[in-house]
Amino acid sequence: MKIRSVEFSGTVMDAGSPLPGDLPQVAFSGRSNVGKSSLINTLLGRTRSKVAHVSSTPGKTQGLNFYRVNDRFFLVDLPGFGFAKVPDHVREAWKPLVEGYLTRHDGPSGVVHLVDCRRDPTADDQRMIGYLSQLELPMLLVITKIDKLTRGKRREVVNRLTEALELDQDQVIAFSSKTGEGRAELLEALSALLTSRDTTASGMVKGDA
Repeated sequence: MKIRSVEFSGTVMDAGSPLPGDLPQVAFSGRSNVGKSSLINTLLGRTRSKVAHVSSTPGKTQGLNFYRVNDRFFLVDLPGFGFAKVPDHVREAWKPLVEGYLTRHDGPSGVVHLVDCRRDPTADDQRMIGYLSQLELPMLLVITKIDKLTRGKRREVVNRLTEALELDQDQVIAFSSKTGEGRAELLEALSALLTSRDTTASGMVKGDA
């Protein structure tokens, strides 16, 4: 997949609100300091003119942020969890917002969940992956900040996280927003997911995104 165009399409603050359009969606989730905004900017090729705001304060994303990509699909940035320094009432509202969105009939075709290569999976990570399994939503695990590890350590950490979260190896991609490692693999996985969705929905495979 080649990224030709990216446009911010709006923020949804209520799970029942209308979405910005009827394009297929892929949601991105993870704890507040996992590097999600940096990954989105690198993935979409917007490292100079950023589309996702990178903040030193975790929890900046407080709604469902929709980015229209190639006029083909929406990349949806979900609120982070964990260390978010936001008012309790806001944080408590995220759970029904995210769960309500994930269970919509017109919700995401799949979810990309992020974990930091230097951290063990949290209870929140376990719950999210378990929830996605219950919903039978296609899920991909992206291990972020992989450049922080030596080459010799990377395979060990990828295997450990894959086993800890009970995933298959083909569901896991190591990624670095700093070096771009893993970008091509993630774009290819997104293209395959969207093509699979198109095939299921229409009975025919559309062209590459």
